[in-house]
Amino acid sequence: MSMSRKSARIFLVEDDLSFGSVLKSYLEINDFEVDLVDDGKLAVDVFRRGVYDLCILDVMLPHVDGFTIASEIRSMNSLIPIIFLTAKKLKEDLLRGYGVGADDYITKPFDTDILLCKIKAIITRRDTQDGSRASYEIGKYLFNARLRTLTIAGQERQLSPKEGQLLEMLAMAPNSLVSREAALKKIWGTDDYFTARSMDVYVTKLRKYLSDDPQITLKNIHGSGFQLVVGESA
Repeated sequence: MSMSRKSARIFLVEDDLSFGSVLKSYLEINDFEVDLVDDGKLAVDVFRRGVYDLCILDVMLPHVDGFTIASEIRSMNSLIPIIFLTAKKLKEDLLRGYGVGADDYITKPFDTDILLCKIKAIITRRDTQDGSRASYEIGKYLFNARLRTLTIAGQERQLSPKEGQLLEMLAMAPNSLVSREAALKKIWGTDDYFTARSMDVYVTKLRKYLSDDPQITLKNIHGSGFQLVVGESA
């Protein structure tokens, strides 16, 4: 079973509506789907409701700056690539941006073809790193990691961002141990007691979501991590 890749979806935050609209149109001509937000105050709520492959954030925004938005996005999705747009390339801004997880910077005014190359390179790198891919077969289930959908017998379930990230880590290494510490640091950014308890809740949810296929077992390997076993009766 295979699933064709949908166009990558970009989350664009730019308060200059004229420039933002031109950039959105340019990216759409190049086969990307783009959601444009022109007010920093609205950005996080819009991002939370969507499913995106990459963020482009203007640094200088009224109300809430791009760095603050990026930090909140990172708390929800530790993996999504972020490109900052800035009118001035100050060392302090660069350090702050990379400190919140920037993948790249581009200084205004810029050549849109250069931005396009950067976007394609980042998305390609993300699609190939660590064996990540668009979809996974897990027993009788099809898991689309980009859309965060889990489908069995025509029934589709939408997963939350962290559910999707955790299931992808497990699906990338079926029948192998996924370290508890590695999962916590990659998805939650820390491995303290409270995030560990939170992850246990997500594992329990995933176990329930996968329960319609008795050949799938999500094992808790005490003190070490988790193992997604396919082809073994629960």
